[in-house]
Amino acid sequence: MSENCTHNCSTCSKGCGANQEGSLIKSLSPGASVKKVIAVVSGKGGVGKSATCALLAAMSKKKGYTTAVLDADVTGPSLPKMFGVNQKARGTEAGLLPVRSPSGIQTMSMNLLLEEDTQPVLWRGSLIAGAAVQFWTDVLWEDVDYMFVDMPPGTGDVPLSIFQSLPLAGIVVVTTPQDLVKMIVEKALNMADKMNVPVLGLVENMSYYVCPCCGEKTEIFGQSKAGLFANEYGMPVARMPIDPTLAALADAGKIEEYSNTQALEALFEQIEKV
Repeated sequence: MSENCTHNCSTCSKGCGANQEGSLIKSLSPGASVKKVIAVVSGKGGVGKSATCALLAAMSKKKGYTTAVLDADVTGPSLPKMFGVNQKARGTEAGLLPVRSPSGIQTMSMNLLLEEDTQPVLWRGSLIAGAAVQFWTDVLWEDVDYMFVDMPPGTGDVPLSIFQSLPLAGIVVVTTPQDLVKMIVEKALNMADKMNVPVLGLVENMSYYVCPCCGEKTEIFGQSKAGLFANEYGMPVARMPIDPTLAALADAGKIEEYSNTQALEALFEQIEKV
């Protein structure tokens, strides 16, 4: 695949990617352009996957990259609220227009298409997976350097469809310190291996808490597994603390203002290398 590939195979003559015989990769809308796609995955819910996706996108934007987020968690979309995006998506004859966050991150989510944010999506798996893929094929993404995909937890219909249909440059796995997490993380790693997608790093959320009074660091959810993962899998592992500031900014739609992201720097450097 060419280093300058836009993944818009409908206008490409290179014979790679979606043009390869047997490939299931879907083409973008004519005129849309996305260079690299990074999926943020987890083996279970409640580990801070969406927040991690938002923080990585915000870091990308601050570093000067044209950035987008695709919210593939169709039945539990949360990214619009975190980014403070309240307006609904509009469309043209050519396709859907992504809605931009306050800093200019291009976003698409099911909540941008529903009349009410609290309206449930009562669809079966195949329809949900199809909608997630359409956020790739039917949205007019504009000159995107990095797209971050917020995946639903687990290894079901939607993750499988995303792995098969989007030209993923790599995935980031999000976890927490509990003992059973190693098994869950390995499920996600094994899925990535079967789909021939590289794992770029792990994020251990809720890794510790720093007391605001004395500065003592406490591993509330048990001993960190970050070192174990780093040694066993040979990849960067970011330890993110329990931070009420992050929760408050996410609730207020201002997650782009969160600045305590030094732990993610090594992981982002790995993303820049793919």
